[in-house]
Amino acid sequence: MNKRLKWKVILILLVIFVLGAYALPSSPFYRFVPDSIKFLLPEKKINLGLDLQGGMHLILKVDTSGMDPGHAAEATEIAKEIIRNRIDEFGVAEPIIQKEGKDRILVQLPGVDDPERAIDLIGKTALLEFKLVSDDSQALEKALEGEVPGQYELKYKTYKPREGMREEKIPLLLKKEAELTGAHLVDAHVSIDQARFNEPYVAFEFDKEGGKIFARVTGTNVGRRLAIVLDGTVYSDPVINERIPHGSGQITGRFSHDEAKDLAIVLKAGALPAPVTILENRTVGPSLGRDSVRTGIKAILLGGIFIVVFMCLYYGLSGFLANLALFFNIVIILGVLAMFQATLTLPGLAGIALTIGMAVDANVLIFERIREELKMRKTISAAVSMGYQRAFLTIVDANLTTLITAACLFFFGTGPVRGFAVTLIIGILASMFTAITVTRTIYQLLLQKRKIQKLSIG
Repeated sequence: MNKRLKWKVILILLVIFVLGAYALPSSPFYRFVPDSIKFLLPEKKINLGLDLQGGMHLILKVDTSGMDPGHAAEATEIAKEIIRNRIDEFGVAEPIIQKEGKDRILVQLPGVDDPERAIDLIGKTALLEFKLVSDDSQALEKALEGEVPGQYELKYKTYKPREGMREEKIPLLLKKEAELTGAHLVDAHVSIDQARFNEPYVAFEFDKEGGKIFARVTGTNVGRRLAIVLDGTVYSDPVINERIPHGSGQITGRFSHDEAKDLAIVLKAGALPAPVTILENRTVGPSLGRDSVRTGIKAILLGGIFIVVFMCLYYGLSGFLANLALFFNIVIILGVLAMFQATLTLPGLAGIALTIGMAVDANVLIFERIREELKMRKTISAAVSMGYQRAFLTIVDANLTTLITAACLFFFGTGPVRGFAVTLIIGILASMFTAITVTRTIYQLLLQKRKIQKLSIG
């Protein structure tokens, strides 16, 4: 084996081995892999899109009424990024979040199994305010009778008692003007209060400017209560025991862990610049997704079987090599998708099916060129060499134009179209590699070892 051929063999084996290892955890054969070997394989898997594994499809409208056109377009874009940050913190794999028109946002959340929680998380305006509570009991009584002082507002805090006890609505008289808002918030996370039955609470931290304001407010109002208000709802109203100089605090409210986590997410991601309403809400069930997967894979398998049988019958040994390259082609596609944790959609399965046909088409061009060379009484080695050389430019030209089209679909298309484009791009590159490099290397190995005395090519 010459040095150049040896390096080609090493390259091919390396590509197949690495991408095969990435593809295996996403394949149905993974369950047959012994546990003693599984820890050696990559943990990354192919993400399934909304149409394959189920999930949520939302179209949101940002209320930009009253804004000038310029601010209405900064508002929608900001809302999109804030929603993206919230969903990223929520932990949805490969969500689709994109602007549609002037004031609409498309949101697709594959695999979400708690739609109500997701909607609540996305739709919260998250306006956080810290307001002083009036300690004048007579003013509160008058407010309950309808006489609210001009600088104050009447709010109710929901007290969540222990299990088995009724909720209570506690009236509070708050100053209308907030002492501090969430605009200065830089961090929010869930912590556990071990002294209170391991209850979760939300710890928060202000930036330098917010810390100064918070220190001043707490320092000048020791003994008073400071209400923590989110989107008009009072979550807690702790008593200020002392000046808080470090710009940090906590929100308690007998939360569940999920409630505390979601509150921390919306606070950390920031407030939406305008209210958001849901125009369309569709949930794709997992059963529909499983049917889509089954149907798509069935179509690919049937198409693949027909191609494999045809190639073997029509091209003999060369057809077998083309089928081997086709198998490598599928392994490479799945491996690349898993490596980059790309999202596979139903149109993406169509892209794989199309790639299978294109991969075989490249081999057909090569085989027909080889056949022409053999008819000219050339040796098998010379016919194979010339066949690949003459078919090379044709294959590159045909695939390059398709590659440019697929790239345009990816950069300018929407979710499903981009899913098709991704698998098509990967498939084109993989088919060029397998058709031009893999099959030719196998031919060279067989010819070098004198395994081919007579080439069967139809």
